[in-house]
Amino acid sequence: MKRIILILILVAIGVFGISYFNNGAVNKPLSPKKTVVFEVEDLELEIFYNRPSKRNREIFGALVPFNEIWRTGANEATTFETNKDLNIGTQTLKKGKYTLWTIPNDTSWTVIFNSKMYAWGVDATNKPMREPNFDILTYNTNVNIIDTEVEQFTMAFDNSTDNLFLTMAWDNTKIEVPLKK
Repeated sequence: MKRIILILILVAIGVFGISYFNNGAVNKPLSPKKTVVFEVEDLELEIFYNRPSKRNREIFGALVPFNEIWRTGANEATTFETNKDLNIGTQTLKKGKYTLWTIPNDTSWTVIFNSKMYAWGVDATNKPMREPNFDILTYNTNVNIIDTEVEQFTMAFDNSTDNLFLTMAWDNTKIEVPLKK
């Protein structure tokens, strides 16, 4: 019995030591998972993504290169799901679940809805896993430079003007994708 108590005390000291010297036994993930849900009347939308942080880095044109495909977040591929057909610009996105990819630029972004589900956002060589032949819809939108710095990549639905937008913001950059049922 004394041996068991001694082992438990040693384990507790070990856990405390790891926690103390590593800022916690379980650190907060650098890019936490986030699910955003939007429901109005009979429309239900959901985005799942991982939220990387700026952490004093240059983001667009550096960490996220211009004119290259980006997994639009970190870690797992970002997903977008709708229970109704949506009009995005002059195109129709059929109800369903898609992976969401972007090609950022300094003045505009291309937003891509892809029908294939990918387990992860990049492969072993850190290249995006997107297969272009599964692209269902692409939409080009202008970049808005904002006054406030957004520390963590943020995706949201904005319906504040009775015009629904999918928004993405990070650093001092924000884009909007219009969504109509």
